Amino acid sequence: MSSFNPSAPPLPNSSSPSPYSNPNNYSSNYNYPPPAQAYHVSHQSNLTPSTSSPSYGGGSSNFGFNYNNPFPPGTDPEIIRSFQMVDRDNSGFIDDFELQNALSLGYNRFNRSTVRLLIFLFKNPSEKSLIIRPGEFAALWSCLGQWRVIFERFDRDRCGIDLEELRDALYSLGYAVPPSVLQLLISRYDSGTGRKTHLSFDSFIECGMVVKGLTEKFKEKDTRYTGSATITYDDFMSMVLPYLVTYN
Repeated sequence: MSSFNPSAPPLPNSSSPSPYSNPNNYSSNYNYPPPAQAYHVSHQSNLTPSTSSPSYGGGSSNFGFNYNNPFPPGTDPEIIRSFQMVDRDNSGFIDDFELQNALSLGYNRFNRSTVRLLIFLFKNPSEKSLIIRPGEFAALWSCLGQWRVIFERFDRDRCGIDLEELRDALYSLGYAVPPSVLQLLISRYDSGTGRKTHLSFDSFIECGMVVKGLTEKFKEKDTRYTGSATITYDDFMSMVLPYLVTYN
């Protein structure tokens, strides 16, 4: 089977910035790109401007999935074929090994940590195992196509995403990530050679999904979208630990 590379149209332009995405909230010597409106990354075929959550980038909680559905109408046959090829036992779901094989059909091979993180974010929250079903697989595949467009747009030198390009890419999605957090994200991929760190698409997906996922969890507590919230210790641990366990 030929390789399948999903794609998505370019992000729409906008001149209406999200208050939480205001670069002036952070260090004035950290140069952000021109203001951009927060976007829903709804894992559908297009990215649409957000009007309901002005303080954050990304989409709604739980990533807007319709759980327990078969492949949605109009799903690209290549996506269905990719799922069927790796679901060798016809169980109707795939695990991390199978998803890793499916993604290798359309992209460079993903690390296991990235695959497990994707399953964690896309699976039905009521599902205890790290598995995804057809509708969730289609949503994941569509999302990766959209994020691939972002990666290629900001990987200007085609050497991978560096820290400044990561900042710009996340900001284009509505996430004005503080410099200290960006440095923490990219430090995971530091080779230790003293050379500038560049992220592959796989690593870019890891960073972006951690930012998006934790932002969505925080939004649940910050119901007024002020950029601050009071949470209990239990809530904090429940919010962060799944990412630490899955991400490593």
